[in-house]
Amino acid sequence: MTSDVAIPRADAFTLRRRPASERLLDIGFRQLTISLAALVGLVLLAIVLTVFHGSQEAMATFGLKFLTTSSWDPVNGTYGAFTAIYGTLVSSLLSLLIAVPLGVGTAIFITENLIPKILRDAIGLMVELLAAIPSVVLGLWAIFVMEPFLRPFLNFLHQSLGWIPLFSTPAQGPGMAPAVLILVVMVLPIITAISRDALNQVPDELRQGAYGVGTTRWGALFSIILPAAVSSITGGVMLALGRAMGETMAVTMIIGNALNFSFSLLAPANTIASMLANQFGEADGIQVSALMYAALILMLLTFTVNVLAQWVVRRLSLRY
Repeated sequence: MTSDVAIPRADAFTLRRRPASERLLDIGFRQLTISLAALVGLVLLAIVLTVFHGSQEAMATFGLKFLTTSSWDPVNGTYGAFTAIYGTLVSSLLSLLIAVPLGVGTAIFITENLIPKILRDAIGLMVELLAAIPSVVLGLWAIFVMEPFLRPFLNFLHQSLGWIPLFSTPAQGPGMAPAVLILVVMVLPIITAISRDALNQVPDELRQGAYGVGTTRWGALFSIILPAAVSSITGGVMLALGRAMGETMAVTMIIGNALNFSFSLLAPANTIASMLANQFGEADGIQVSALMYAALILMLLTFTVNVLAQWVVRRLSLRY
């Protein structure tokens, strides 16, 4: 016969008792992480306050007209950032329009067992190596290789579609179109890497369940796998958008840095980051404040992108 004598259980507090040194280590680590997180917030706040303080003179002088006028004349002291704002938004959005299908398509290609694993790994490595190339090197490549190669095609677009404002000027060198393409090269690794990781994290049971009910590979991909990974992919796209809006060196070298506004994608243009890189070193007087004002606008744009990214990712996570 078995005995029914109850075996006393150890007290929960005894089971959770830890040495004093371990408790002190946990407390110290917690305080360290809190301090570092607070330091990050303080640094960000200091940057915002510094840029805001430096832009007050331009804000008082030009007001909101700074956002809608394109005149940038240091000689006469008149400044307007509409050309740079337009160039920043157009170059970033157009680069995403090209890079998102390429990046997500590449991620699908290297995760869905369409080719042997050794080739998938090689393609993934080559795409990731694009992120390791310095932006100044990409800018030099764009100047000496990409832009001369593309110029006949861009001039063909002007000759064929010149009646459209977007192609109303001939391509004569650096301009918006080459800048968009170099931004595609720069944000493609971000979109591809994040999309690949998101697709790899989809549970294999979802794939097998979709195949079990008779769907095809592409049916499972578009009905099950992509919806399950869409929130992470969207977050990667928004991260790439912020990267494109803040890119400086490569865009500065190929966009033309024009101060005159033009709708044409073939004409020289400008971005806020390029304008800051070109002019801040030699700026003086109210021009410094105007550049700070433009930097503040760029910070607000990137902050808006990040907030929008968080909202979109949260909504998509709840939906799928």
